[in-house]
Amino acid sequence: MRLNIAILPGDGIGPEVTREAVRVLRTVAEIAGHEFRFEEAPIGGTAVDQFDTPLPPQTLEKCLSSNAVFLGAVGGPRWDNLPRAQKPETGLLQLRQALGGFANIRPAACHPALAECSPLRKDVVEGADVVVVRELLGGLYFGEPRGFRPEFTDAFNTMRYSENEVERIARVGFEAARTRRRKVTSVDKANVLETSQLWREVVNRVSRNYPDVALQHMYVDACAMHLVTNPRQFDVILAENLFGDILSDEAAAITGSLGMLASATVGGDVNLYEPIHGSAPDIAGRDIANPLGAIASAALLLRYSAKLQQEASAVEAAIGRVLDERYRTADLGRASAADSRVQPVGTAEMGSLVAQALGEIMDRRQAYHTV
Repeated sequence: MRLNIAILPGDGIGPEVTREAVRVLRTVAEIAGHEFRFEEAPIGGTAVDQFDTPLPPQTLEKCLSSNAVFLGAVGGPRWDNLPRAQKPETGLLQLRQALGGFANIRPAACHPALAECSPLRKDVVEGADVVVVRELLGGLYFGEPRGFRPEFTDAFNTMRYSENEVERIARVGFEAARTRRRKVTSVDKANVLETSQLWREVVNRVSRNYPDVALQHMYVDACAMHLVTNPRQFDVILAENLFGDILSDEAAAITGSLGMLASATVGGDVNLYEPIHGSAPDIAGRDIANPLGAIASAALLLRYSAKLQQEASAVEAAIGRVLDERYRTADLGRASAADSRVQPVGTAEMGSLVAQALGEIMDRRQAYHTV
């Protein structure tokens, strides 16, 4: 397997966690005999500092000519007061639009070894395994008109969806459910929003093509409550852009930390992979960021862009083994109070431990198949 991967480390802790994800991908390539070519390019605030734009043309060109794009994180306080066109987040939105990926897939599961790390009760999160399927190119983030008029002391955004946009993301949600526990919870606010009324109508229509998948509708405020009181009831959560963004971040409570969450943006010409945490500039450069969300995103890259299912599952198994051995980064510190056997590690050491475990798992699997 040959794969060209554009690497966009970005800002804050982005370069640190990306480095560990690339380390794991190199381990996979070396052991399994794949050829992964990595090309790095600037994005976000780092790109603004160098090129006065958050998405330089050469970065976009490199991404569009790749088989997959891996992103660290963008943004930080030092760029907050720039005009909208220069904000790091604008570069990310432009990249998503250019790549064409409309479906953002965000898994959030409670690993047994991390149940004590959750701010929720252990008996609430144990066994929870949710995937949020978020529509990524519509809604308030992209709807027009939008603007800020300081002279009139007001601002406005437009939530807009077409029938086609809802239909295509709904199909992704139902297809995902078919590979899991066959249940979709569609989230909306149909009691007050016309866009949600369209959303619900289209999702109902699409569901008729999936008679083997159960569908329930839930208002977004109710979903937010149930996600932290009874997360085990959910399988696939299907949501529009803003709702999906908020709910998938809330789902971090299930995993114990935002640093654990991975994502894949699919459906366009080139898929984009990124941990869902921010750039966390307050801890950048201190070797304390959790790289597991980035490494899990690398596993999604192997699964969706490279179609290497066994290698992807090996990466996920390696993450699980390291957690079972009680290695923890600082964000998982709640575990220290619950278990004196916890072994604190930094960003680089955690990445190294996962790569080492991955090597052992893949070597063992290869030896088994050889025999």
